[in-house]
Amino acid sequence: MPTPECRPRHRRSGVSWNTANDAVLAEVRRVLIYDPHRFDDAQVIGVDEHVWRHTRRGDKYVTVIIDLTPIRDGTGPARLLDMVAGRSKQVFNARLAERDKSWRDNTEVVAMDGFTGFKTATTEELPETVPVLDPFHVVRLAGDALHQCPRRVQQATHGHRGRTGNPLYAARRTLHNGADLLTKTQQHRLTELFAADAHVEVEAAWGIYQRMIAAYREPDRTRGRELMRQLIESISRGVPSPFSEIITLGRTLTKRAADVLAYFDRSGTSNGPTETINVRLEHLRGSALGFRNLTSYIAGSLLETGGFRPPLHPRL
Repeated sequence: MPTPECRPRHRRSGVSWNTANDAVLAEVRRVLIYDPHRFDDAQVIGVDEHVWRHTRRGDKYVTVIIDLTPIRDGTGPARLLDMVAGRSKQVFNARLAERDKSWRDNTEVVAMDGFTGFKTATTEELPETVPVLDPFHVVRLAGDALHQCPRRVQQATHGHRGRTGNPLYAARRTLHNGADLLTKTQQHRLTELFAADAHVEVEAAWGIYQRMIAAYREPDRTRGRELMRQLIESISRGVPSPFSEIITLGRTLTKRAADVLAYFDRSGTSNGPTETINVRLEHLRGSALGFRNLTSYIAGSLLETGGFRPPLHPRL
């Protein structure tokens, strides 16, 4: 709504507030949002989904595309490059197809989560680009397996969910700590936990989780890549049937092995900055008490996260 100071000027213009707002948003789309030069020099991008409003009606998701090139080159922070309504392979595919051929040919890396739609769209529209499965999401896959395994074992052993006093329930957070960060008390707790034959599956899931963390933390990327390759190979076949969570994890990692290992070959390109921008967008949406117009939200998001930096601050 216009402020009281704006209303007299608004009346003299002879148009309604909605008409004036529509005209402003149309110009924002033409001059800023659809400005093709915002994509200049974006060679490394990240893609993710984002919830732009919490309503029961209408599409509440958007696909966000982030320019990660400044992070790779060490020249500055990542910036929001584009935002489009919906989250699907078709949405991302169509957006990439709209870009000119020279930009698509110059794009080198696309960092993404495990959603196969993003991978398929990248393969179809950017066939020469290297997809990188983000480490955060890879570790989360192993973390989910480590979360589900103790719950299943707890139910099978005791016939109910974890309760205070149950060893598996007491160690639920400790299991997700890095082995090198465990206190002596936590180490003792895990030693006692793994001593029970009933917890052998939990120990196996914990060991895989720790091996994955060690691979990503390895300072030598060549060595880290080899550690990850060995891990994926070790759980890709021959895993005993009771270890159901590990079998599922192995199938997923085997299917996306090239994308997982590409992280180590591409100077550690990850979607971490994309997640950071998502947090900033959540703050923007909350501080504005919600948005109803997607164009307004896109314009505000681009302004908040550096998407308009090239036109507003052109190079001298």
